[in-house]
Amino acid sequence: MSLRAPGKYLVTGGAGYVGSVVAAHLLEAGHQVTVLDDLSTGFREAVPPGAEFIEGRVQDCARWLEPSFDGVLHFAAFSQVGESVTDPGKYWTNNVGGSMALLAAMRDAGVRTLVFSSTAATYGEPERVPITEAAPTAPTNPYGATKLAVDHMIAGECAAHGLAAVSLRYFNVAGAYKEYGERHDPESHLIPLVLQVALGRRKAISVFGDDYPTPDGTCVRDYIHVADLAEAHLLALAAARSGEHLICNLGNGNGFSVREVIETVRKVTGHPVPEVPAPRREGDPAVLVASSATAHERLGWQPVRADLAGIVADAWAFARRREATA
Repeated sequence: MSLRAPGKYLVTGGAGYVGSVVAAHLLEAGHQVTVLDDLSTGFREAVPPGAEFIEGRVQDCARWLEPSFDGVLHFAAFSQVGESVTDPGKYWTNNVGGSMALLAAMRDAGVRTLVFSSTAATYGEPERVPITEAAPTAPTNPYGATKLAVDHMIAGECAAHGLAAVSLRYFNVAGAYKEYGERHDPESHLIPLVLQVALGRRKAISVFGDDYPTPDGTCVRDYIHVADLAEAHLLALAAARSGEHLICNLGNGNGFSVREVIETVRKVTGHPVPEVPAPRREGDPAVLVASSATAHERLGWQPVRADLAGIVADAWAFARRREATA
């Protein structure tokens, strides 16, 4: 299907970080958007103007999903790795149970196109980098395991019922787009945590391990701008084919170390960022970098905001706006 013609899309979890940016991109492209979110981790004010908003659980989506929808973009999931370890049942119930209900509702309504927000956590600790979609999937936490389980469910739905689906496995999403940005509570991602130090909300940033086999001894990660990520979702809708479950990694293909991120925040913000050494965290691989060759080939996608300073600058502008209105 082509996205040149206006369509109507359901965005589950569209009051969250990535979901809100994708919803905004869909609206800017001329599509009708309905956001479904229970606001357990999302924010009502993050729903873009022009989108219809339904406060509800994805488990109950059959109440609102109608044949008039052209497709679904599915972001409704819990995503805190640490919490998934201490409360795995919460993650299996919501992430897998909610997705199962969504697939059934789509089948019943005859809505046959899905883009799923998956994760690089499905790969666990990689054997080789950059990571391709052919890499073994061996998640090291329940969060990654639930996302992988949903990928398997989607594959079965495509084979049995002709669903057209694309799973996008993100690496480290960062940055902001207009008034939409990262605001997790609790926050666990490096860039917003370092920005909290620059804002004076946190005394220092912990560096978990400085003896990894990397140039400066700290972990290396692949950061992708949230706007680049959003554009991939629109391309995925256009690329979806009946009966096929396409999986694409999304990343810059470049890695930045923890210390490079901290130093970039210092330069962008002009603020000192004290560091505190801390022990390695169990299960933290030294390097996680994506190969996005499949996304380039199948979606025609290329990240255009790959500069770390630009990513940090956008996140910093969003953080300062939030601080000014707090």
